[in-house]
Formats: sequence, C-alpha cells, structure tokens
Amino acid sequence: MESDDGGFAGREARQGRFDTSSIQSVLPTRLIRLAALPWFECWTGQLRAEKKSQHTIRAYTVAARGFSTTALPDEDEIDWNEAQTIPVRIFYERADPSFGRIDSWLNGLGEMRPATINARIAAVSHLMKWLGHSIPEWVQRPARRRPLPRPLGRSEVLKVRSAALRMEDPLAHPVVTTMLDTGLRVSELCNLDLDDVDHDDLSALVIGGKGEKDRTVLFTKSTTEAIMAWNPIRALRSNLIDDEDSERSLFLSSRGRRINPRSIQKLIDRLADEADIPRSRLSPHTLRHTFATGLLERGADLVTIQRLLGHASIATTRVYLEISDQTLREIYHRAQRLPELAEFEVDSTVENELESELIEAPPTIRQD
Repeated sequence: MESDDGGFAGREARQGRFDTSSIQSVLPTRLIRLAALPWFECWTGQLRAEKKSQHTIRAYTVAARGFSTTALPDEDEIDWNEAQTIPVRIFYERADPSFGRIDSWLNGLGEMRPATINARIAAVSHLMKWLGHSIPEWVQRPARRRPLPRPLGRSEVLKVRSAALRMEDPLAHPVVTTMLDTGLRVSELCNLDLDDVDHDDLSALVIGGKGEKDRTVLFTKSTTEAIMAWNPIRALRSNLIDDEDSERSLFLSSRGRRINPRSIQKLIDRLADEADIPRSRLSPHTLRHTFATGLLERGADLVTIQRLLGHASIATTRVYLEISDQTLREIYHRAQRLPELAEFEVDSTVENELESELIEAPPTIRQD
C-alpha cells in the first residue's frame, strides 16, 4: 500500500497523469495510454467491448475483487473501494505473478467447489492476459466431472404437460410447451418479444442469446397453439404495463412485467408438485435437456442439435451421446414401433407442418 506518499492517487498525481517516460519498458504498448486510469474501470470496459454478458461481468468482478485485495505478508490490507481505483500502471506491478499474489489468492479458494474455482481462475486469467501477464504453468484448474443431463422420461413428459394444463397459472402451459418444443434457455425464454415469433414459419428468433449470439429456433404447431391461447390473457395483463421493455415482451407476469428466470423457476417448482415429480428432478434446464435428448433419439445429428441449442462448441452437444444402456433399450424398442420412413414422405417444406412431435422428423436447418 502506498500510505507513505499520499496513496496511489497521490503518487500518480506527482508523476503526472500521462507521463509515460518510466513505463515504456513494462506496460504493454496498448495499455500505456491507460496507465494513470483506474484498472477496474478500464478492464470492465474491455469486458463490455467483448460483449460479455452482465452475469459474466458480475462473476468476473467477484474474482477480481478477491485477487486485487489479497495482501502479501509485507503489505497492508486494502479494501475493494481502494483496490479498484489503483492506476493501471501500479496494478500491473501489483498483479505480477512472480510476486506471489496469485499463489496467495489461490490458497484462499481451497474450500470452494471445483466448478467455482475454475470460474474464478478463468476470470483472473482474463485479467492477467489483459494486463500483459501470463498465467504461471503451476496454476492448474481442478478437474471436475461434467454431470450428464438427466432428461425426463416419456411418462414424466406426459405428466408435466398434463399438469401444466391443469394449473391455474396461465403461464404454465405456454412456458412448458415452448421450452419442451424449442430447447430455449430460461433467459432466452424470458427475453422473447412478440415480434420474435413467426407463427407462419413455425420459428422464433432468439436475439442476444448466450455469448450475444442470435439464432433461429424451430417449433411445432402445438407451440404456436399454446402461444395463441396465451395471447388473450397477455392482452389483459398488458393493461398493467408501465415500461417499454414489458410492452414488447411475449410473456408477462400477473403484474404486467416481463417474466424473469426466478419466477420461471418458482413456476416449475409448483409444476413439479402438481405432476408429482420431485422438485430436484425438474428445472428449466431439465426441459432443455429433454428437448435435446428427444432430438437425438429420433435421429437428429449433432450439428443440427448444436445449432438448435445455440452451443458455441459441438463438444458441449456431444455430452448427449453418453446415454445409459437402459435408455438405449428404450430407444430401440420405441424405434421398432415407429412407422416406416416411407410413410412420412418428409421434405423441407412439409417438415415444419407436422403436428405430432412424436412422429416428427428432426428439424432441418437451411444452409444459407
């Protein structure tokens, strides 16, 4: 800590805000013009420029806060308010891996779950790379086994759909139907606008999905029928709208506001109770997994599933191949009862008009 010379700000003032004579040899050239500015403000500006989501920026901030306030044995402790105002030039020196700060910070993460530790290391790695430092080779991320998706079985899907129709909450049926038919993430469902849905084309445009990527999702006639049945209720709730964002939203709460992931999770919990399924067994993500596994069971290829789910890497999609022997048996016997392929006579124009999801061919994505 720079307490003997008026703190970080005092030291910076005496040297001159844009004095670069003493930093040419240490700071990366791209950071020289930022040398006297607060590192945190500059770094979060970079995160926004990279189109990181607000959720990601919050998670990165938590990690950077812990790292930047970690004190070495010969240093005074500083709080976050002071740490985030340290000029880039001084923070560059403070973050130098050879000084041991990153080791001390890592030692404080020992009680966290492997997934949390990996996320913290990823955030600080981004910060170090932005500063021009390299993460030391001895920094190893803890190995963790990715849990396999646990999709709903056919009987459970029927229970969930039936329960959604019985529930008093008018959002239950359109929300469950849309998620099971499209595989949308819960955040993407909440962000759907009226203009995003094309009932004639049986598709919806997802704007700014995970990683700020836009994509088109497909659905069946049952989806559009559920949404059309919801529209009169939405029209009533629209009288309570008091902000522009909710005015565009497809799904509204009883207070006339755009629905949010927390309210959807509460709805799914009530749905689990109604369907007599353990709450731990049912979640918005379970519905997404069920959609993806259903496509795989009916013969969709991984690239198609990847594009429909909006996965950046096909490695994420490949996890759906790891299914149990019991599931393989169920798929085999189910396939033996399917009609012959010749009975379908499916082409790219008819495919989206098939009403029954159970006999529907895997969605085809046109190559533009």
